[in-house]
Amino acid sequence: MSLRQTLQHLNRLREVVQVLLKHGFGDVVFQSSLRFILPNRNNQEFFTTTQPKERWAKLRMVVEELGSTFIKFAQLLSNRPDLLPETLIQEFEKLQNNATPIHYDLIEKTIFEETQKKVEDIFSFFDKKAIGVASIGQVHKAKLKNGNDVVVKIQRPNVSKQLEVDLGLLREFIRLTESYFKKLGILNPLEVLEAFEESMQAEMDYMREAKHLEQFRKCYANHPDFSIPMPYRNLCTKKMLVMEYMSGCKITDIPQMEAWGINPEKMVEKGMEVYLSQIFDNGFFHADPHPGNILVRPTGKLVLLDFGMVGKLTLFQKYAFAGVFVGLANQDSRSMALNLRKLSPESDFDNVQALEQDLEELIENFIVLDVDNAGLSECTAQLQKIIYKHKLQVHGVVFLILRALAIIEGIGRTLHPNFQALEFIKPYGLKLMTEQFSFKNQRNEIFYSMSQLISLLYVFPSEIKQILKQLRNGQLKISHNIEHLDQIPKQLHRNSKRLHLTVLSSVSIISSILFMLTPFASQMPLWFGLPYLSTFGLILGSVLGVFGFFRK
Repeated sequence: MSLRQTLQHLNRLREVVQVLLKHGFGDVVFQSSLRFILPNRNNQEFFTTTQPKERWAKLRMVVEELGSTFIKFAQLLSNRPDLLPETLIQEFEKLQNNATPIHYDLIEKTIFEETQKKVEDIFSFFDKKAIGVASIGQVHKAKLKNGNDVVVKIQRPNVSKQLEVDLGLLREFIRLTESYFKKLGILNPLEVLEAFEESMQAEMDYMREAKHLEQFRKCYANHPDFSIPMPYRNLCTKKMLVMEYMSGCKITDIPQMEAWGINPEKMVEKGMEVYLSQIFDNGFFHADPHPGNILVRPTGKLVLLDFGMVGKLTLFQKYAFAGVFVGLANQDSRSMALNLRKLSPESDFDNVQALEQDLEELIENFIVLDVDNAGLSECTAQLQKIIYKHKLQVHGVVFLILRALAIIEGIGRTLHPNFQALEFIKPYGLKLMTEQFSFKNQRNEIFYSMSQLISLLYVFPSEIKQILKQLRNGQLKISHNIEHLDQIPKQLHRNSKRLHLTVLSSVSIISSILFMLTPFASQMPLWFGLPYLSTFGLILGSVLGVFGFFRK
């Protein structure tokens, strides 16, 4: 990092500190390394004792004041209920990017830099007024020279450089406050930042979005109720996306749909089927289904827009995710717990029974008792609380799915009074569970296991040869960590005493028995029917044995 960048980061960090102090987060500053940035390090006047709910509202204000990168980061965190408490997520969900439009001169400049052509050389018409504005780019309507209507998404100038600076700042900020975050139970803040950085880099690459459009078009080429805009790959670059314009109304525009003779309830059911097909059939889904990104065409077809954010499930994750909902439908808390554990393989489960009890309560609330007006959003909200409570490190894609399904159900309830998303999910879950144990899938699993075994057998001889070579040359080192090493001498001392008593007991008993076989035994007085020396030896040996057994 150059001296100039270092000074920029330091000045920005000072600004962050001042904003934190302004909103009453003195404890964050003074209980972390941020206190060394302050001119007066002993200044404690900024401490506050606000209640958690009020405190989270103030934290939202801090994020809003710090700008777009912090806002985007907080919006990402709002999709991670395994990391943040529910009240803080509710505050972060209120965040909006109030981006100002880019001046048209900058739009022209970016198009020329990306294509080496002027706007009029590519388009016969280009609307200077944006139809959509965001923190990364904005969208304009245009017409190609061949007469096709298109939508053009243009990235903001220098946004990548600004993002790089802001990410560096965020990384430094988290490094300085990591100990404070850990006290709050957020154990891996840097890993969360890395996930955010990866998400932002993907969102800024419009070529990747064009690729997503093509993948979805290929999967749903013959779908009767679902359309995806076609990207013009010859005109797309990393900072410019040109795709087919599709007219329609928002899926929540009931009057317009009715005017076209379209049943809103049927459209909601179509939308749910499309999304479940993406998740459970393809494992590749549109991750931002807010009403502005779902259009209804006059023909009754659905259109999805904005493929900058997509989610991908592995086959293993698909089966485990389906298992959670099948367990819910079958009122089987143990199956739900098992599949949640599959979705969070890195987690440490200290109390599996407590997890099952919490899941049993969820089942009672939403399946057994049939709570009024309770649907998928309420069910997933409680499930997310359970995940947060037990600190399950579930992959972020799972929360993208839960969020997407909850949004779809929210849209559905505005158009379809009796809409229940869970009823649509059950058949897909059962279908996947059946597929999991099908002959074809089990055959693939067996082939995979055999290939792993063959691979192991292939490398095993060379590994053994290497170990023997190191052993022969005296280079083999074995590291072993022994806990409570200081207690080993004491334990050995106790065991040696036990051994002595055991030996004395055995000698006394055996000697007593052997003495009874000698000629002298018959000439001695009897005690309890035995020679008194033998009786004495047996009693002594028994006492020594019992004493040795119970000695600590």
